[in-house]
Amino acid sequence: MSWIPNARESSIGQMIASIAEPYLAPFRKFIPPIGGMLDISPIVAIFALQFVQYGIAALFSFVS
Repeated sequence: MSWIPNARESSIGQMIASIAEPYLAPFRKFIPPIGGMLDISPIVAIFALQFVQYGIAALFSFVS
């Protein structure tokens, strides 16, 4: 949402932010914005979510 200007001012943007912010907050604590403006923490958060998803899928395929 930080890449799209004024996205958080719309009702849809506020709804998305209220859903995504609890997940993104821990990543933002450890990953500072690049150049003070570009927030890459959502990209890292998506990779982490994919990693967990693949791990759970591998675990289930190993168990069954």
